[in-house]
Amino acid sequence: MSFLTLTSIQKSFGPVQVVKDFNMSIEKGEFISFLGPSGCGKTTILRMIAGFETPSGGAISIDGKSQANLRPNQRNIGMVFQAYALFPNMNVAENVAFGLKVAGRPKAEIDARVKEMLGLIKLDHLADRYPYQMSGGQQQRVALARALAPKPQVLLLDEPLSALDAKIRVSLREEIRMIQQQLGITTVFVTHDQEEALSISDRIVVMNAGKADQIGTPADIYNRPATRFVAGFVGTLNLIEAKVVDAASNRVTIGDQGVTLRESLGNAKAGDTVSLALRPEAGSIAADAKGDTALSGEVVSSNFLGSVIRTRMKVGGSVISFDMFNSPGLVPPAVGETVTLRFTAGDLLVIHD
Repeated sequence: MSFLTLTSIQKSFGPVQVVKDFNMSIEKGEFISFLGPSGCGKTTILRMIAGFETPSGGAISIDGKSQANLRPNQRNIGMVFQAYALFPNMNVAENVAFGLKVAGRPKAEIDARVKEMLGLIKLDHLADRYPYQMSGGQQQRVALARALAPKPQVLLLDEPLSALDAKIRVSLREEIRMIQQQLGITTVFVTHDQEEALSISDRIVVMNAGKADQIGTPADIYNRPATRFVAGFVGTLNLIEAKVVDAASNRVTIGDQGVTLRESLGNAKAGDTVSLALRPEAGSIAADAKGDTALSGEVVSSNFLGSVIRTRMKVGGSVISFDMFNSPGLVPPAVGETVTLRFTAGDLLVIHD
């Protein structure tokens, strides 16, 4: 049985419906990320799980127990916010101990748990420091330890890394994932950063306008986007318009060049326009255009991005980007040059919505 269940969840603020009939079952110990742009409903769902917002409809249960009539402090949930929200008048140890003291735990138990949590986040040497004496990354680790100290059933993280610089974000997200796996705690993580979601999640929920466009593993979300929105939001993607030549054999044309797809064209028929998706890293420059998994076009730009060089070429009415791994001797194609991009039939995805 699922551990955290959201059934037909809805939330409206006045006439505006911000969450629309959301359903999801989360297993014990899973790390779930809600990914999407601002205003898509991801934080509202998190706040409903925490009890800070009341659903307009639907039900939330944890370990088979309805949360409907429970206040936030009655739900065995730990939460970490974007702002560190540490008590400025308390040192690190006192901040971590706060929830345990409120719960009336014995002093010996509190001291042991605080020591355990500070060891877990590797800040036991800073137990006597105050928040203003610490970096942002250190403060967020203390906030994580404070949330975990009472041994919650579920851990909620609301964009906890967005206020940190890039290098700290990478190291801290890896640390959060390591701690989550070590403790086996069911975790829901909200972010608008696709790299964060892809790197640490068991499953990702891609939110769009109050609903889940797709729920799947990071590989599924990236490699098999279910909708045009997911295809455009997660990663860099070429969206290419093509004309159906023969739906039965999955044959299309891009500009005046024919391509055979591996994926079915569904209900499309000859003459229809369909949208195809191609990742920039999928193709490579070929010597010729023989075969039906290659496209030729004129280079319109070439940009150095460090580890890769991203080149854009025009094919019919579409501009297609492709990446080449950087190396000292690499000479990218020049603007105006005609090049051939080769890929496999499975690299071109059909976007059905």
